[in-house]
This record gives sequence, C-alpha cells and structure tokens, in this order.
Amino acid sequence: MVGAEYDADRPTKTMKMDPFAALFAHVAPSARTFFTGNLCATAQFAGGGHLHLLKGGVLKVTQTGRDDIVLEDPTLLFFPRGRAHGFVGDPDRGADLVCATVDLGSEAGNPIGQGLPGLVVLPLASHPALAPVCELLMAEAFTDAGGRQAALDRLFDYLLILIVRHVVDSGGVQSGVLAGLADPRLARALTALHEAPGKLWSLEDLAEVAGMSRTRFAAAFKATVGRTPIDYLTAWRMTIARQSLAKGKSVKSVAAEAGYDSPAAFARVFARMTGQSPRAWSSAHEAGGA
Repeated sequence: MVGAEYDADRPTKTMKMDPFAALFAHVAPSARTFFTGNLCATAQFAGGGHLHLLKGGVLKVTQTGRDDIVLEDPTLLFFPRGRAHGFVGDPDRGADLVCATVDLGSEAGNPIGQGLPGLVVLPLASHPALAPVCELLMAEAFTDAGGRQAALDRLFDYLLILIVRHVVDSGGVQSGVLAGLADPRLARALTALHEAPGKLWSLEDLAEVAGMSRTRFAAAFKATVGRTPIDYLTAWRMTIARQSLAKGKSVKSVAAEAGYDSPAAFARVFARMTGQSPRAWSSAHEAGGA
C-alpha cells in the first residue's frame, strides 16, 4: 500500500492458539432444523444427536431409566448421541420449541462426541452468553421470512460450537480429545497432530511439542484422551482419509496425504480400522449418497 512502511521495532499482536481450529476445520459439528412450533401432545426421539430449544411453556422430558425433567423456563437441551428421549407438552399451554438433528460425524470417526455427557441442560437465564444466538434463532423460527431454513441451520451450527466450548471450559468433559484440548500442554500436541496428520510423528516429537518428558506425556495423553498418541494419530488420519475418499480422491493421493509410504500400507491400516478396503468404503459411500 502506498505510503505504508514496515517498522521492525514496532510490537506486533500475536494471535492466541485456537485448540479447536484444526479440529473443527475437518470435523465441524452441524445441525438441521426439523421442527418449529408449539407442542401440546407427546413426541419421541431416537437415533442420532438432537438439539432442542424451549422458548416458552411447560415441557416434561422423559428418558428410559432416568427421572423425568420438567422445564418451565427457556432452556437448551443437547443430546450429543442417540439417546432415546420423549417430550410431553402441557395440554393447555403447550411448549414452544425449535428442534434440530445434530451430526457430530460419528460414522466418519469424528472425535468431538467422545467424552461429552449424554445430556447437556443449559437454562438460558444461567448462561447469558448463549442468549443472543438463541434470541436470533427463535426470531427466525417463528417467522416466515425467506431463507428461514438456511438461517436456522447456520445459527444451530454456531450454537453447537458455543455449547461444545462451554462444556469444555466448564470442565464438563472428562475424557476424549476435547478433554485433551482443555489441557494446555496436551492441546499443543493435539493441535500439531490435527494440523499435520501426514507428518511422521514420533512419541518423542509430540512430547517435545507438549513440553513434557516422553514418559509423562504418554501417560497423561492415554489417561485423558483414552488412547495412546500414536493410536489417536492413526484414528485421526483415518478420519481425514474418509473425508478425502468421500470427495473422490484416489487411494494413492489419500495415502500420501495421510503420511503413508505406499497405498498398500495405507489400505492395510484403513481395512483394520474400518473393516473395509478404501475402494470398498468409497463404493459403499457413493452408493449410500446416491
């Protein structure tokens, strides 16, 4: 730019490391809105994750083998996995709801769901940081403006990230990769793995990135994440490989991207992890998409 000069002595502002950036770049959670309105009867939900936003009214939440939950104030309910649950709306007032299915990518090996509680209940009065997004979401849900579905889905996507961030920051995740990302030292190693899955990482390399001894790092990683660093690296590589194969990339290029010396070596690991060869998995994925 004309007139601009670079001053080497001028202090520059460095960005703080974002431990979720590389993870979400590959396996960002997504949501799809399927219900908006007043529920005055009963509804059952099973299979896959769900995110519900109670705007107003009275709602009873039922779960097999668990106590019922009665909600009378605006509340977020997040079921990360396929826990069956039901709703009973107040027969007189009903319950104003916005509901979405949640995809954490579990079929593709997405590690986000690991360690998340089976149900997250967030009353909006106790979590003001979520209120602005929820207000926008509810405003969209109860109007007929153009682009409503797309707006709702994107707001739910953003809300999912806020919920995951909140659960991690509040210590609600005790195991899995999200728990590892909550630990500053393990987060450095995990972020390095996420950013460069094709690198020939060794345990010593990762321990050095974490700023820990090899023994302490290996023990802390296994205790927190639930698997050894090299096992996690392999699983992460297969997650990336599935995504690349789903985009139509060749087995040879995917093998190189994942850090394997040959397609044959990659295929052996892929088959061990998924139960299918890369080509068989690609064919099944293509048939399922069709």
